[in-house]
Amino acid sequence: MYKAPVEEIAFTLNHVAGLADALEIGRFGDLSADLVEAILEEAGRFAGNEMAPLGEIGDKQGARLTDGKVKTPDGWPELYRHWREGGWNGLTAPEAYGGQNLPHMLNVAALEMWNSASMAFALAPTLTMGAIEALVAHGSDALKEKFLAKLVSGEWTGTMNLTEPHAGSDLGVLKTRAERSDDGTYRIFGQKIFITWGEHDAADNIIHLVLARLPDAPAGTRGISLFLVPKFLVGDDGSLEARNDVFCHSIEHKLGIHGSPTCTMIYGDGKYSPGNEEDKGAIGWLIGEENKGLACMFTMMNNARLAVGMQGVAIAEAATQKAVAFAKERTQGKAPGWSGTGMSPIIDHPDIARTLITMKALTQGARAICYACAHATDMSHHTEGDEARHWTERAALLTPIAKSFATDAGVDVASLGIQVHGGMGFIEETGAARYLRDARIAPIYEGTNGIQAIDLVTRKLPLSSGDQVRGFIGELKEIADKISASNNTAFGETGDRLRAAIAALETATGWLLDTQAAGRTADALAGATPYQRLFGLVLTGCYLAKGALVAVDNGGPEKRVALCRFMAENLLAETSALKDRVVSGAASLQAARSILA
Repeated sequence: MYKAPVEEIAFTLNHVAGLADALEIGRFGDLSADLVEAILEEAGRFAGNEMAPLGEIGDKQGARLTDGKVKTPDGWPELYRHWREGGWNGLTAPEAYGGQNLPHMLNVAALEMWNSASMAFALAPTLTMGAIEALVAHGSDALKEKFLAKLVSGEWTGTMNLTEPHAGSDLGVLKTRAERSDDGTYRIFGQKIFITWGEHDAADNIIHLVLARLPDAPAGTRGISLFLVPKFLVGDDGSLEARNDVFCHSIEHKLGIHGSPTCTMIYGDGKYSPGNEEDKGAIGWLIGEENKGLACMFTMMNNARLAVGMQGVAIAEAATQKAVAFAKERTQGKAPGWSGTGMSPIIDHPDIARTLITMKALTQGARAICYACAHATDMSHHTEGDEARHWTERAALLTPIAKSFATDAGVDVASLGIQVHGGMGFIEETGAARYLRDARIAPIYEGTNGIQAIDLVTRKLPLSSGDQVRGFIGELKEIADKISASNNTAFGETGDRLRAAIAALETATGWLLDTQAAGRTADALAGATPYQRLFGLVLTGCYLAKGALVAVDNGGPEKRVALCRFMAENLLAETSALKDRVVSGAASLQAARSILA
């Protein structure tokens, strides 16, 4: 059974991502280390004791649709109520609407625990938190007054409606339409697919954020507006009124996350309208300005991308825990040096040990990257001027890496976990397969990892004319130099291996910036995905080293040094090959495209 790694989470937050330094200078007001510890401990207790036991039930039962109503797995509505009553939905939300206004770092740490316990369940509050962010940033005072308090409390949940049957990542071709009404509202007509928790029985109301196009809107993404469309209309006193003209037509039968209802939503077909032609359409309210909806939605999507990265971390952590526990109990053969009676536990076999330590390295590296991204986001909100711009750019640079590297790690680690289980890993009763099934969606939604690579190379590397990424690489070099300067033989070749990996990253970064400046965008994009992994591996090596240095300075456990060295001497060699793919792979890719004809 999953047990939240509270100590590891706290260490990474404080000593790798930077929370301890921020607390020391009072960056987050009167937030104390003791309060942080208490929040993490309680979140871990809830995730392990109350949420995790229902995760397996959710996977087996799934969400069920009957007559337009979705029933979530047994016990989930009650679990959601307990989770909501704990105040977890409003950790980072404004105090004015009932939130706690805590740092984003704490929220992503809690999200890790929720997703390890049950990724399918955790998707509901994840989308609600995103809706809150969008409404706080772009909603009118009237919309905030009517909807925010109930969203912050979790009494109502939120959704994000982008995708249509013909329009996946290319939102410029969406067809859902909005028509202006005389009373200042809008009528929404259309179909949206893949809507997470679009209909369910865990909350009283569902607030849909829907992208649609006005009749006179410009073509493409410049003509998209964002609308708030509630399942039930809301009176001025906050009471629920008539059902809006929106409903769930069907739910998807998916590879994983079975307990999360993935819905096809229909807006404005008359199922819940009074019957008069002029009254048809789902009633919605504009968020932000007309034709500026994509910018509003990206407020929600950027935070969602980091949240999805945390799903990768969470699955990797849960899969690693299960694999380690199995490897300690399962006996097979005699490992080298085994002196006990009978067969040895498979964890003593070198290949299994290598696999498990690889899983731990990828998990802890992905965690550190995501927490560092959350730290940058927090700092961008709690600083001013050039410092705020620096942290805003740092968060922007880290977001695609956090989303992609962590979700790829979730898939890789879950797959390795099945391998450790052997044939039993392929059998559902062990639970190892569930992690891989759940993890596989994370590299796809909220912008595929290929799209993240395009974003990283074309939009994020050129920030401040490349100075942001160059400065970041300079910070990573300082970590490698500190390892070498420590003269600690326990680090082995870590310092040299880190410097070589950082050099590969620096070379690839310079090549990509120069190639784009020369107008050879296709050549740059040919290496975008390898570059994204290269960056993630270098960050993993450096962040593990940073944590190991802290442990050494404080007389901490040698296991951090051992993991850091393993990462450097076993996994970082891949960075050299990735650099070659970035700078030399475009020509062969272009030449080979003919084989796809």
